[in-house]
Amino acid sequence: MSTTVGPVDVDALRARLDRATAAASTAGLDALLIAPGSDLRYLIGAGGSSFERLTCLVLPVGGTPLLVVPKLEHPGYADVPTGALGVDVATWVDGEDPYALVHRALKGTRHAVSDMMPALHNLRLRDVIGGEQVLAGPVLRELRMRKDAAEVLALREAGAAIDRVHARMAEWLRPGRTEREVGADIAAAIVAEGHTAAEFVIVGSGPNGASPHHDVSDRVVRAGDVVVVDIGGPVAAGYNSDCTRTYVLGEPAEADVPQTYAVLQAAQRAAVEAVRPGVTCEAVDAAAREVIAAAGFGEHFVHRTGHGIGLDVHEDPYIVGGNDLPLEPGMAFSVEPGVYLPGRWGARIEDIVIVTADGVESVNNRPHELVVLPT
Repeated sequence: MSTTVGPVDVDALRARLDRATAAASTAGLDALLIAPGSDLRYLIGAGGSSFERLTCLVLPVGGTPLLVVPKLEHPGYADVPTGALGVDVATWVDGEDPYALVHRALKGTRHAVSDMMPALHNLRLRDVIGGEQVLAGPVLRELRMRKDAAEVLALREAGAAIDRVHARMAEWLRPGRTEREVGADIAAAIVAEGHTAAEFVIVGSGPNGASPHHDVSDRVVRAGDVVVVDIGGPVAAGYNSDCTRTYVLGEPAEADVPQTYAVLQAAQRAAVEAVRPGVTCEAVDAAAREVIAAAGFGEHFVHRTGHGIGLDVHEDPYIVGGNDLPLEPGMAFSVEPGVYLPGRWGARIEDIVIVTADGVESVNNRPHELVVLPT
């Protein structure tokens, strides 16, 4: 079934289709073949899901776009204004060959397929179409990295919604409850505060906080625990939140918590302050990493400083060493350094920020201090 993303802005979608085909032409491609997912959602306002039956948007350079979709799934795309977008639709039923429909819409021999197209369809398309096949990601990520005004508004909405959840953490996070129990309450609140779903909930208490992608467990939260809470999900427009705060239940059980956390707070602040147009992604990563390394915790910061966010929770640009991509207005990404002490405790601070014409805007505005909750 299709997932339509909020009210449809026909002009914006038509402009995205035009930019995509222009970018494909510049890249020397004859067509883009887009499977259900976030790329399709970006281009026509509905993402859908990939099944064993082929759904594919064909964007030929110099031709008419074509949405190939199984007839039984076509009602899920009823809200897509294909006529206004200049997109033809070809439905098919079991026993017919959808790959031949794609083939007939193509010209030329060099095509790009969605990065996440299932091999089930990708290999069949390659057999039927022939020619050269490359990934569409390098073309589409150049468009999706730079958010327009409507996308920025959606990210602000998502950021405010997840901030409201963090503001309520004392309702659920207390000694005697398991991480799983706390996580279930947080997931319900994520939806109640304005998201359509809870995409992920990490509650890492005590030693579990030293695992950056912990999730939840049956460990019982104790007084003195440091707890990493990393949560997020999509709002109605399809754009995602992702925000981490670190909490402590009363007085920290570990004596080094306040000093170590202060280092992390300084690192996150330094990275955010480094964000502005023209600065490279790796320079932002370095701004956080240098503070943490100077304090002697370099080996305990074990992941990149950030990732892009939008219709996907993780997308370009990636804030990591070796990425010399200069930042541009409209780019949105997380700034989330962490310090993880195996077997003991961990901490992370994460905000989503957007590059502006002359600096940076954070869509998350909860305090960055270590939050002490009552026991």
